[in-house]
Amino acid sequence: MDIRRREFFSTGTSAVLATAASPAATVRPVRFGVVGAGNRGTALIRTLLHIPNIEVRALCDIEEKNLVRAQNLLEKAAGRRPEGYQRGPDDYRRMMTREDLDAVLIATPWHWHTPMAVEAMKCGKYAAVEVPAAITLEQCWDLVNTCQQTKVPCMMLENWSFRRDNLAVLRMIREGLLGEIVHCHCAHSHNCIDHWFFDADGNDRWGAEYLVKRNADQYPTHSLGPVISWMDIHCGDAFAWVTSTATESRAINAYFARKFGPEHPNARRKFAQGDIVTSVVRTHRGKTIVINYDMQLPRPYDNRWMVQGTLGLYDEDKAAVYLTGRSLKYQQWESFDPYQRRYEHGWWKAMREAGSAAEHGGTDYLELSLFVEAVRGKTQTPIDVYDSAIMSAMIPLSEESIRRSSAPIACPDFTRGQWREKKPSFALDG
Repeated sequence: MDIRRREFFSTGTSAVLATAASPAATVRPVRFGVVGAGNRGTALIRTLLHIPNIEVRALCDIEEKNLVRAQNLLEKAAGRRPEGYQRGPDDYRRMMTREDLDAVLIATPWHWHTPMAVEAMKCGKYAAVEVPAAITLEQCWDLVNTCQQTKVPCMMLENWSFRRDNLAVLRMIREGLLGEIVHCHCAHSHNCIDHWFFDADGNDRWGAEYLVKRNADQYPTHSLGPVISWMDIHCGDAFAWVTSTATESRAINAYFARKFGPEHPNARRKFAQGDIVTSVVRTHRGKTIVINYDMQLPRPYDNRWMVQGTLGLYDEDKAAVYLTGRSLKYQQWESFDPYQRRYEHGWWKAMREAGSAAEHGGTDYLELSLFVEAVRGKTQTPIDVYDSAIMSAMIPLSEESIRRSSAPIACPDFTRGQWREKKPSFALDG
């Protein structure tokens, strides 16, 4: 075990030196159950194995090959073979009644996320649920109401909130370099046709049904993750309404005709999902956010984050900033790199010093480690249920706006007015 890494994630950056002498044996293991041991679930399990004082006691997956693969992985790495649950789609309920679990990690197809997270909270287990946490407004409210009733936290695993660059930008914003923030642009631009929605042979994967049935921003949380904290959403401001517009669906048919020939069924199949969805959110304080869904057209991956304030802006695509009174050349971009180094968030400093490495450049390791510390300390998770709900709500809200010819749709207030008084709490110890 790396003692520096243990100390950081057992005590937080502000208290590392004060507890440097604490023996590892005094740190209580956090005991996990995992639901979903497919590709993403296995990646998260591998990340958990890098975190000290973790035990995976139980695994649930209806696919035997997934379950056995994960059991073998954990037994080899940790010396403990977790008990398996695979009696059917609802066997996760039996797993969650175990008294030797502190938390449940959920990495299943989307429609299971909310029912499983709700069940975890009802059983007294912290819920860490993959994105999106919900796919309907009813599910969003189920998460919020269950969390409030049980007093058990639920955190959506939106890892892009924890990216190194995004946390440095958050520090810059909080130190006033960009002035008052008035606007953000964000996107999830990632062509997923040939590996996520469909397999390499053109067969449907479970996500394909959403392209057939829904026309919405199907994956808004990677776009919105850092924006929530940049704009103090639910901490003095909140989403008021959203309008969404979708293009026609062309890219999926074109892909199948190009790769498999015009007679392939998916070259002629009708898909509800437009190729590009553009949503515009206005907040109660008059700020705006543009969100793009772009997961079907040929393109390299990017998120196109841009945050603009009264003193300047940051552009992720250009890896550049322009700051009034700081940038040397009038209204000309300068590199973000020196700002990244100067405003490095404390979480990343400590993690880098500890030599930590995991999926997605360390973001998964960081978010799971912070989730673990919340479970161990019985405190609030870094991303709370309200932020998880509003990010996920963009799916049904955008769908309704598109259905109504881009009409404005009111955004629910999942905090029930608490946003007016709540102070920022995310990533303050940086």
